[in-house]
This record gives sequence, structure tokens and C-alpha cells, in this order.
Amino acid sequence: LSTFHSNPSPTETEQRANLPRNMIENSMFEEEPDVVDLAKDSSTFPALDPDEVVFEPRSSRLLVRGLGENEMDEDEEDCESSARLLGMSFMNRSSSHRSNASPYTRLAPPRSCSRPSARTVVVCVLFLLIVASMTMVLYFLPGCTFTRVSKAFTSSTVYPFATNGELFPWAQFRLPQSIRPLSYDLTLNPDLNEMTFTGRAVINMSVLHNTKRIVLHGANLNILKATFKVRLEGYKLGKQLAIKFSKELKAGQFCVLTLDYSANLSHTYDGFYNSSYTDKNGNKRVLAATQFEPLSARKAFPCFDEPAFKATFLIKINRKPNYMTLSNMPTAKSTSVPGGLIQDEFEKTSVNMSTYLVAFIVADFTPISKNVSNTQVSVYSVPEKQDHTEYALDTASKLLEFYNNFFEIDYPLQKLDLVAIPDFLAGAMENWGLITFRETSLLVGKQSSPLEKRVVASVIAHELAHQGNLFLAVRFRALEKDALNSSHAVSTEVNAAEQVEEMFDSISYEKGASILLMLNASLPGDQQFRKGIIQYLKQFSGFNTVTGDLWNSLTQVSTQHQNVSEMMSSWTSQKGFPLVTVSRKGDQVTLTQEHFLLTTDNATQTSSLWNIPVTYVNNSCSLAPECRQVFTLKTKSSTFKLPESVKWLKLNYRNTGFYIVHYGDEGWAALKEALSNNVSVLPPEDRASLIHNIFALSRLGRVSFHQVLSLLNYISNETETSPVMEALLQLNSIYRLLDKRQEHGLVARMKNYILHHFGSLMDKQTWGEEESVSKQELRSSLLEMACGLNEKNCTQHAKDLFKQHVESNGTIRIPGDLQRAVFSVAAQSDEDWETLLEMYGDATYDAQKRKMLQGLASTQNTRQLAWILKAGLNGEIIQTQELPLVISTVCSGFAGYLFAWDFVQENWDRLIEKFPLGSFAIQSIIKSATSQFSTQAHLDQVQGFFSSLNERGSQMRSVQEALETIRLNRSWMDQNLSTLQKWL
Repeated sequence: LSTFHSNPSPTETEQRANLPRNMIENSMFEEEPDVVDLAKDSSTFPALDPDEVVFEPRSSRLLVRGLGENEMDEDEEDCESSARLLGMSFMNRSSSHRSNASPYTRLAPPRSCSRPSARTVVVCVLFLLIVASMTMVLYFLPGCTFTRVSKAFTSSTVYPFATNGELFPWAQFRLPQSIRPLSYDLTLNPDLNEMTFTGRAVINMSVLHNTKRIVLHGANLNILKATFKVRLEGYKLGKQLAIKFSKELKAGQFCVLTLDYSANLSHTYDGFYNSSYTDKNGNKRVLAATQFEPLSARKAFPCFDEPAFKATFLIKINRKPNYMTLSNMPTAKSTSVPGGLIQDEFEKTSVNMSTYLVAFIVADFTPISKNVSNTQVSVYSVPEKQDHTEYALDTASKLLEFYNNFFEIDYPLQKLDLVAIPDFLAGAMENWGLITFRETSLLVGKQSSPLEKRVVASVIAHELAHQGNLFLAVRFRALEKDALNSSHAVSTEVNAAEQVEEMFDSISYEKGASILLMLNASLPGDQQFRKGIIQYLKQFSGFNTVTGDLWNSLTQVSTQHQNVSEMMSSWTSQKGFPLVTVSRKGDQVTLTQEHFLLTTDNATQTSSLWNIPVTYVNNSCSLAPECRQVFTLKTKSSTFKLPESVKWLKLNYRNTGFYIVHYGDEGWAALKEALSNNVSVLPPEDRASLIHNIFALSRLGRVSFHQVLSLLNYISNETETSPVMEALLQLNSIYRLLDKRQEHGLVARMKNYILHHFGSLMDKQTWGEEESVSKQELRSSLLEMACGLNEKNCTQHAKDLFKQHVESNGTIRIPGDLQRAVFSVAAQSDEDWETLLEMYGDATYDAQKRKMLQGLASTQNTRQLAWILKAGLNGEIIQTQELPLVISTVCSGFAGYLFAWDFVQENWDRLIEKFPLGSFAIQSIIKSATSQFSTQAHLDQVQGFFSSLNERGSQMRSVQEALETIRLNRSWMDQNLSTLQKWL
């Protein structure tokens, strides 16, 4: 659903990047789980159709990650069996479930298990289209699919024991491919008083290969009864549950499995979970909603919970009369059922869907609606916030029309609901026909700033198109993550559930988006990328696809028939990105590529090569798009000709490529001179990329920090948003590292350096309403930095504005883009902190509440810090979904960063109860709590803590990133402290 950044207290742009943390399809893997007894034999079954004969089960066995036995008549083709059910837990297996003996035994693969073990590759390419400066990809684009590479058995298969001492008949992470679901008929009965639900799942399946077992997913479900029937068709065409047969099911047969079950509504943010809010009268109102991506549909109903197992869904939900229900499809009918309940039945889905896209809600929300191109578009919210939904409805309606026209394919469903959920961990989730949002991502007030409205519009656009976010700063942060040895390829193998969760990161999103932006910029001709996307969507509508399908479509429409697959495989199949070094001799320019890798210790040495469409401009023509020239670098080194009269080159025009450029001493000197003479000699994006690149090269050790400061000498003349924001972010990162190292002298010098170079621009910023989004971004970055450095003019303005706001009972507004700066200054006073806390409790507008929360968490009073961390964990005054934001903000201050690290260690088990291992929330917490450490002592402490966790988090990629970041911080400090002493 988002990216995360080195700055724990993000600017507006970084917040915007964090909001739409939307998910992608990944291979779903599981650890071998334990098995617990769920239910006993059932002797009663639902009635069958009159022409179906019921057979007493005699030789089939029905299992839930375990075995129970009954006989089945070998002479019969149709049968129905009911047997003892056993279940298993998915993650963090308790040792109490195991004997001291090994829980596994080695067996030769049974003959019915004809498929070999498989290495499954996750292809995580987000299909995006660059329109203007953003990427847009159709809502119904099927994220990404799996590539399966077969390999022979090299050893006998290890099968886990069930708790009854028998063996579970399947030992692999992925489900077998012998059975395919065709349709689900789901009936759900949620009880919002007891926070439980019961359900019945009727799954129609086809047998693709002869097999003696059916294996599917079910997590935390108490199976009450199971029935099974099978008939031969006259033609040929986590957590796991299993049915095992003594007689093979034959390919071509049609099966129906019915499972009755009960479960608790989840108290976390996944599965079928409970939520609540307080209405205007102070009453607590409860509701239930779903979040199934990536691994949690199995927590709501038994299913084949992997994206490739697409099926149709018919959903029925029983509710009390004072509630309403929503699901992916429109309501077909509502009927009264026993118990004073109403059953809402929804239309059968008109398309085959993956289980993670199924959604349903039971709540008392109210909608506003309009009809757009034969689609009913509605925005739902709690009744008290209905007046905050109009902007979302207007934006969604315009975007739906735009996508219909742009992609030449109409939205396929009759309705599109956008729903604001009070408790929602992600920014939003693109369920078919029922898109769910965090309230801050969908609701805006009538007086919201243009910047706040743009954030909401970008999230809605993201969800309608299932697109990626291509803001310049976000691409820079993706480069920083991908420069680590602990990074991963866009297409990568995953082997555990937390690894699936961790795939939802800036590599999968922002890098995936960035390389598509680069591809779009490199394709010749008018709108070639758009034409290829349209062809791809029409050709593969409703089917699972592999990466090559998209590349082939783009190759076919290319006017020069360039091999897109050859180019893009070099970017998706290997981690990292290239460093392109430029050298000139006479009229010859030599480009050399190598892997840009910050950490070389223990790194796998490879001869990585990328197919790079290098774009460049020079001093004779550098601003207009026509100035851009392209040179393809496929080999380690290559050359092209350039007149000797050219004074300087700038590669990666407008930063559309995913690579970093080193110009050498002479090249950098020429660019510095050009910027000093005329700041507008390059577009703002190119100036920002020069700043980003030279800081990155400093971290790599290719340029000295003195060279960095030399380039920044021009910055006093800079007025554009993107280069100023990039420079401030980079300098603030160093400032905070120095502050945490208690290098007080250097901290004072860095403060003076920043105020000297940006002070004039800071002083020019106004404190009233500002309509320009770009100017709002610029002034919020400048004033947050100034007030954060305790610059007197800034802090006094903030104090005065806060006082006026309080004394006028809110009638004197604080502009939205200035609220975080103002609230953060106010929170440094104990009296104003208490006032701000009271305002937070009374506020209804969610974007403003979030900024108030950041202000409260920026206090340097340790008692207040302790309170706000505890309150975020408890979830009563401060929603637990905001705890990652609280921790990141606390970590930005000197008083809070060690405090927050202690809090994370002491409460780790509670944190992973609330947020899944590997989830974006856990990734964010780990990064915030550790990214500012730069000493060996802290490295040892972090390493020791996570090593002690074992299966509770020690193997997460985010832990390896944290350790690598600390080592890099330590190394950079060791190498540059003396330079900083000399040149600041």
C-alpha cells in the first residue's frame, strides 16, 4: 500500500507517497503449520438434489492439515463424505504443539502427488501508464502473476505431523494444481455483539489432474461440518485444509465441497475484522469490514487463497435491520430470515476474481452517489462525515470517465463503491467494485487545502487505475532502498508469509513504476506505450498473465520493433540499478555501467548489466523535450560522438531513468559552473536529480562531501520546489544523524549552513492561505525545516497563529500545509501540548487530526512521549493504525529516538499481534526506530535484539535493511566527520 523514507517526520510529499499503500499480487507461501483438533465426526449433512444419491462414507478421509478416516464405496462415482476435521495454525508455531521428537518424517513422494516441487517466482510489475507526469493503469489490470519453474525432486519430501499423530498429505508452501475452484457460494452471519461469525462455504471445483487429495486454505476457522460430493462430467475440459481419498478423483470430474464453520471477528486489521467509531452523541458504534490482501481471505472463509485460483463468488450476509451491507457486486435481493435478521444476497460476480479481491462490510454507513457512464459511483462514510465525501465522489467520477476513454475499455461492473473505514491500516485497497480507504485517504473538508485535496485525488486515481506513484521524491527514495545489498529484484522468490508481506515496498511499487516511466520515455512514436497497454488489456482480459505478455504487446506496437522484453528483463530480474560513469576525450564520450551498491561486504559479486536507454542534453540545448537525445547502453562500456565545443552534458533528462550518473571531476565542475551562472539552465527535475545523485555518490565514496557542498553553493538562488525539497531532505538527514551522535558543534554548524543557504527563501514564505499546490509544498518544507531548527522568526509566527486559532475557537484557520509546522511548535509548550491534545479529541476532520497527532508526538517532554506511545498501542484515544506514524515522529526528535527504540523492544510481541510480521507497518516501525543509529554499540544492540526473536521476526528483510543502514551510517560518519569539521 506505500513507500517509506529516511526522514521519520515526512514532508507533505513524503506523506502523499506513504498514503496509497496499495497492494500487488504475490506468490502466497506458508510455513508448515501445526495441527489442532477442530471438530468431531458429523453425522448430518445438507440435503442433496433429488437426483443425487447420498452414500455413506467408507473409504475417504477428510482432513484439515490432518487425517480422519471413513470408507467410500469404490463402485460409486457420486459420493458424499463427512469425517473428523483437524486444523493447523499458520505462523509462529507453538512448541507446545509438538513432541520432543521430530515433527516430520521423510517419505517417498506418493504416486498421487505427480507434480514435482516448484520454485515459484513472484513477478511484481505494476502496469502503469505515464499520463502527463503520472502513471495510470487500468483498474482491472491484473497486478502480477506467478512464473513457475519446475525442478526434479532431489530428496524425499518432508511431511508434517498432525496433532493426532498422523501425516498431513501436503508439505509444500503453495497449493497443488490438481484442483481448481470454479465458484464460491458464501453465507456469512456476523454477530457484532459477540464479535463472532458463522459461515457456510460451498465451493464448486473441477479436477484437472488425477489426485487423492484436495488441499485449500483455512485460518483460525472452527470447522463445524463438512460434506463432499463428486460426479463425473461427460466431457473433458497458511493454513491448509485437506480431503484425502483412498480412490483417485479423475481429471474431468466436478466436485462440490461444503464447509460450515465459526470464527471470531479479527481484532487486527486483516481478515474479517471488527472496527468501531464514536458517533456525535458519544455512543460507540461497531462495524465489520474486510482486508484480505495478501493472505487473509482464508481467515474469513475456506478457500484456495492464491491469486492464480480465480473463481466467481455469490455472497449472502445476514444482518440486523439497523445495519447495511456492501460487497463487490450490487445487492440482488433482501429477505427476512429467522431471528429478526435480514439476508442481503449480492449478484454473482460477473468476472472471475482472486480471493484477495473479495470484500464485504457490515456497518451503518451513509452514501452519496451519482451515475457515471452506466456505473453507479458511491462514496460511503460514517454518518457524521458525510459532508466530507463530495470531493471524493466528484474526483472518482471524473477519473472513471477518463480511464474509460483513455484505455478504450469500459469499467466492467455496474457499481463502484468507495468506502472510508474508521480503522484501516493501509492507505486503500482496490477490491473489485468495493474500494476501501483509510478515512484520511478519502475524506476532505470543504476548507481543505489544495495540497490535501491532491493527496486524496492521487489515492483515488491510484485505486481506480491500480497505478503507482511517480512523484520525483518518491523515485529518489526507491533508489536509496535499491542501493542496499539487502534489496530484492522486482521479480523475486518468496518462501514465507512475512516475505509476501514485505514485497509490498518501494521496490515493488516505486521501482516498478519508475522503470515503466523509463520504458515509456524510451519508446519512439506517439503514445506507443498507451497503445501497447490497450492491446495487452484487450488480449488478456480476465486471464492470468506473465511478465512477458506485457513486454510482447509493447514490442508489437513499437514502430521500430525494439525488443522490449530484452530491455525490461534486465530491470525486473535482478536487484539494484546501474551507476553510469561519463568520461570525455576529445569528441568521444565513453559511458560505463556498474552496479550501484552501497555495501560490498558479503555482497554477491555478479557482472550485472542493464539495458539502459540513456537520455542526455547539453549546453547547446537543454530545456525543451526536443533537446533530448537517446543512447542505448547494453554493454559494460560504450562510446558515442559529441562535438568538442560542448561544454557540459547532463544525463537522465528530467530524471525519467532509474539510474545514477557520475560525471567525473571535470564533468561535475562544468555543471556546477553552469548552475552558478544561470540556475535555469536546466529544468527543475534535472537540478533535483543532480542534488540527489551527488549525495548518493558521497555515500558511495566516489565524491567527497566537499564536492557536495560545492554543488550546493548555487542553492541560494534556487526557488523551485523539487530541488529545494531534495536538498533540504538530504541535509536534514545528515543533521539528524549528527544530532543523535551528540556532535553538538557540528549540529550548530549544520544549522547555520542550512539557514544561511535557505534563510532568504524561508523569510519570503507567507503564513496565509495559498492556492498553488507547488507553492504549498515549497513553503511547508521550508517552514517545517526552519521551525524544526528553532529559527526565531518561524517559531514566533507559528506560536502566534496557534494562539489566534485557539482564542477564536477555530474560526481563524491554520492553512492545511502549515498545520504540522504550527502544531509541532505548539507541542513544545506543556500548556499548548495539553490544549492540542484536547483539540485532537474534539477534531472530526481526519487529515487535521493526523497533523495534530504528529505535533503531539514531536514533543521533547519524555513523560508526554511515554504517554503518546502507550496510547497508540492501546488504541483507545489514539487509533492503533496510527502507531507507526507516532513512532516515526517520536524518533525524529532527540528526546524520543532512544525512547522509541526501547518501546519497540519492550512491546515487540504486542506489535506483531496487531500488525502482521513483514507488513508495511512493521517495516516502518523497524526503519523509524533504527535508521538514525550510527555507532557500533547501537549496531550490536539492534542485531542482538532481532537475533533473539527467532521466528518472531529475525529473518525479515527489513531487519537486514536496518542493520545494513546502521553500518552505512557508521561508515559515512567515520569518513566524513573531519570533512564536516573543515568545510561547514
